[in-house]
Amino acid sequence: MREWRVLFLLIVTGCHARPEASSSTTSEPSRPVAAARAAPAPVDELDARAALPLLPMMATHQKQNMRDHLLAVQEVVTALAGDDFAAVERAARRLGFSEPMARMCTHMGAAAPGFTERALAFHRTADTIGVAARRHDHSAVVQALGTTLSSCTDCHAAFKQQLVDEATWNELAGAASSPGHEH
Repeated sequence: MREWRVLFLLIVTGCHARPEASSSTTSEPSRPVAAARAAPAPVDELDARAALPLLPMMATHQKQNMRDHLLAVQEVVTALAGDDFAAVERAARRLGFSEPMARMCTHMGAAAPGFTERALAFHRTADTIGVAARRHDHSAVVQALGTTLSSCTDCHAAFKQQLVDEATWNELAGAASSPGHEH
């Protein structure tokens, strides 16, 4: 995550005029050039979504799961186009609720109030895709997929990953699970 921030800053600052490129004969840069060289606001300040604090390994694991979710959605759409409801159901199962998935979502959301509930709701919503596929109801599969994707976009609109060290994560996760804290 940090690498893309550095790349972004390099691209943004690289687009601004530099004093050595100026045609001015003075050694001091003009005010517009100096203003252009000021550091842009950090990306996190521009992104008002709630933080989802994660250790780097957790963030990587979560991104791998999200990519698999996208592949499962692609498989649902492809199978539905061929009226292969068994394949729709198999692909939807990867998106659906399971106890291991619930444990993982609970762990991932331990430091971010509200995340776990959204994640579990997503997986339960995805279960409706398989239910519709078992009925061979093309329209209901499309509707269930749309509702599931809406759950995805709502969560992505609400949360952003924030990489933290282990001490910070343990502190935040402990505070989120302490009595009297809504989770």
